[in-house]
Amino acid sequence: MELPPTPGERPDTPEPPATPALGDPLDQPIGDGAKTEPPPTATATISEQGIITGWSQEARHLLGYTPAHIMGRPATQLLADTSTPTAPPVPGQDDLSGTLTLRHHDGRALPFPVHAHRRTTTGGITEWLVTATPAGSTEQTPDRPVPVTEPPSSTAPGTQGPQDNPREAVAEQIPGEGALGEEVLGEWAFTQSPCLQAIFDTDLRLIRANTGMQEALSRTQDQIRGLRLTDIAPGPAAEEAEHTMRLALRTGHPQQAHAPLPAADGTDPCPPATLTPLKDPRGHTRALCLATHHPSDEHPSPHQQMHVMNDSGTHTAEPDIARHPRQRTTTMTLQRSLLPLTLPDQNALDIASRYLPAHTEAGVGGDWFDVIPLSGTRVALVVGDVPGHGIRASATMGRLRTAVRTLADVDLQPDELLTRLDDLVTHLTTEETDTTSGTGTTCLYAIYDPISRICTLARAGHPPPAAVTPDGQAYFLDLPAGPPLGLGTPPFESATTQLPEGTLLAFYTNGLLNPQHTDPDDTLSSLLATLAQPSPTLNTTCDRILTTLLTHPPTDDIALLVARTKTLPTHHIATFDLPFHPATVARARHHATTQLTAWNLSQHASITELIVSELVTNAIRYGKPPIQLRLIHNTGNLITELHDTSHTTPHLQHAHPNDENGRGLYLIHQLTQHWGTRHTATGKTIWTEQSLTLP
Repeated sequence: MELPPTPGERPDTPEPPATPALGDPLDQPIGDGAKTEPPPTATATISEQGIITGWSQEARHLLGYTPAHIMGRPATQLLADTSTPTAPPVPGQDDLSGTLTLRHHDGRALPFPVHAHRRTTTGGITEWLVTATPAGSTEQTPDRPVPVTEPPSSTAPGTQGPQDNPREAVAEQIPGEGALGEEVLGEWAFTQSPCLQAIFDTDLRLIRANTGMQEALSRTQDQIRGLRLTDIAPGPAAEEAEHTMRLALRTGHPQQAHAPLPAADGTDPCPPATLTPLKDPRGHTRALCLATHHPSDEHPSPHQQMHVMNDSGTHTAEPDIARHPRQRTTTMTLQRSLLPLTLPDQNALDIASRYLPAHTEAGVGGDWFDVIPLSGTRVALVVGDVPGHGIRASATMGRLRTAVRTLADVDLQPDELLTRLDDLVTHLTTEETDTTSGTGTTCLYAIYDPISRICTLARAGHPPPAAVTPDGQAYFLDLPAGPPLGLGTPPFESATTQLPEGTLLAFYTNGLLNPQHTDPDDTLSSLLATLAQPSPTLNTTCDRILTTLLTHPPTDDIALLVARTKTLPTHHIATFDLPFHPATVARARHHATTQLTAWNLSQHASITELIVSELVTNAIRYGKPPIQLRLIHNTGNLITELHDTSHTTPHLQHAHPNDENGRGLYLIHQLTQHWGTRHTATGKTIWTEQSLTLP
């Protein structure tokens, strides 16, 4: 079965990273029992509406479909038998398991054990993570040999082997009293250890999990092999643990983290864990072991004790991590809920972000970032830092982030927006009696225009952003510092700069500049050097910055926002200077119709003509010359802008039956998805957005 191509599908859809092999087979001891491990778990993500939204390289190997071929299609198209309807999940049911017969790209019908887990991503999107692995398969994934050493098995044909039930391995593998081999004992020690253990490769994908870890996760090894922690147990704890895992791989030294495991009784999640790099005889790190005790253990293990006791027997300064995990988790959950649920779709910038909470007794702070689409394809980037820590700091951050989005909706320039935000913090200070009113908050606000390539920025006591041009020049943008918010000092100033297409920008909070035992100037130099290194993706850039600059768990929150500038193609923009005369209305309609025909958008010409007529008529009646019409063909929508030199703002009103005027803006409101007014130094622009995808 070969699915027909879907119009508009993207053949260059990036594939999820494949699970790499664990080192060179020649570098590893291979016993007589060495064999090739079954293919890593194939994964796919399916939306709540049943549409395939993610497709791994392993899934491609398993069923033969490329991501570009299958993503965006109903998942039911993969079923070999579509005559039998599949029952929808019961409300509240988050895990489903069973065997499905799926149709391979070449037409074969293949049965697979399948596990589906409903999860909510950090972007707030609910989806199903589906995993499948051929039961008992020893087929080797191309270019991914993973040699493993297994103990000799005396399992008779047709009986259950030790890999099927590790707890019965003792009875299955005793070769004779006094003759136990090291390999057998090592296997037993791993599978039966009271310590929960999981082995991850250098891409942070799970290779093995012992029995205790599988029971704690309520999922078998086959269901989670090849997945990352953020796939197995999504949430802040998993993201934080993955950062520490990267640090362990980079430094080669064991690190402490919190395993994202639920307790059996539902209390005190995220037990302490040790992340140990596993090295070959030459000292090269080839994998990583995560080890912890089950969070429901009544007494702390020696491993857990070292988190709360120092050499003298007194408590260390990490009670919120070791003794108050629930309070920390509550604060982190609040902080995460106040950060952007998902990065918005826009065509001005490629963006990646990271947030790391502080590892201190004070708890999570008030750092935040945001990406806000504006009119005319422009995009605002925001990074801020509220002083203090804990729940109240996070709540204050939420109030300020909401205020920034509200002010951004009225298209204020960066300096004006910070001035309004400063007034808000001053008012909060008079209402609040504690130190988390927001006084001393730092903020950086930037607007990037992909048409002019101009970036306008202003900052309130915040560190300046770093930039790297396409030819590799790294520098910090020069813009006035401005005072922190709430201090009532002089007004803020904006700075503008024109950026070449492909310029890399990095916005960050102070936590990134204050690692332990490191000079801040050295940190800034390291930031520029790291940012200038070529990276395949912006996510790689983010991870490289964090692993390079952070040699210890952060003592302050860190928000990191990395963006690469793009330019809207000139043939997607049409600008017309219009005479200031009533006869101009017909000419403007003609310009719009002709341009839409050139863009193959003739089906939208009638509505666009009405919009243009109302905008031009309004400008001639109430505006000032000169006037200019601009049409922008953006992906998925059509933007119409009319600029004049008057600063009068039009207002939507409901006209009475006998009124001759007042219906223009109401008509625009009915015909468009969005509209508004943007003020500039030379006047104002009234803009509208029409969807090109709606019927």
